[in-house]
Amino acid sequence: MAKGLFSKIREERRAEADADKFIDLGEMDVADLEMEGAGGAFQVKVAEIHRFEDLSNVTTEVYKGNVLVVDFGAISSDDTAMRRMSNELKAVARDVHGDVAGIAKNMLVITPGGVTIDRKVLRGPF
Repeated sequence: MAKGLFSKIREERRAEADADKFIDLGEMDVADLEMEGAGGAFQVKVAEIHRFEDLSNVTTEVYKGNVLVVDFGAISSDDTAMRRMSNELKAVARDVHGDVAGIAKNMLVITPGGVTIDRKVLRGPF
């Protein structure tokens, strides 16, 4: 009789373990999954800078913890605005313990703390 009891307990444990391995996708609700991941997630925001004054509005996104891709093509010919923008973005990156790097001729990325930018360019095999 004891042997039957132990085998029954083992079968129940196997059934519980198998239940943990499989997810019924039909019962899943996508809205629930989005809410679960929203706590620690950040967004990648894209901003265009048309004058230096626009910078204060877009840098708030970095303070909120988002990654910011900045297109500064409109002011790229103004050396003074470029220098001021560069200094301001470096200061924001320092404030949030983040990173800032150019990714194209007229684009750069600024990240919040905990997110670094890898400066190595990935290239396909040629």
